Amino acid sequence: MEARLNLFENSVTAKFFRYINSAGKVLSDSSLPAATQELVKIRASQINGCGFCTDMHTKDATAAGETVQRLHMVAAWREAKVFTDAERAALELAEEGTRIADAAGGVSDEVWANAAKHYDEEQLAALVSLIALINAYNRVNVLVRQPAGDYQPGMFG
Repeated sequence: MEARLNLFENSVTAKFFRYINSAGKVLSDSSLPAATQELVKIRASQINGCGFCTDMHTKDATAAGETVQRLHMVAAWREAKVFTDAERAALELAEEGTRIADAAGGVSDEVWANAAKHYDEEQLAALVSLIALINAYNRVNVLVRQPAGDYQPGMFG
């Protein structure tokens, strides 16, 4: 498969990614746990069918020490015993935040309250921003049919 547009050589998308990558740096430097960040990125990418981001974030998570078992269970996190209550709350918020069009009311009060039980205000802000950011990345990659499989951890950093 070939991408419809070269995101890395196009001057507009190169500039766009410089800006949103700097937003991503703010989030990676936040107090939201790094493992939670990767799990959220993986789950949103799975929902959106973004192979490029799913490839990238599973490989980054593995390089950071995430277990294969947990990575295999992200798509079925509700039935998996390998996630903490806080991680489950983040995954649930990521799902509802990604599937906004599927829910008439957007993110439910119950899902928000559950996340707020586990994360402080700074972490919630990082989590909300992360969900929005990964959805933006997913949409760009899906729109241009960015091929997946060649990513190597650290190749963009």
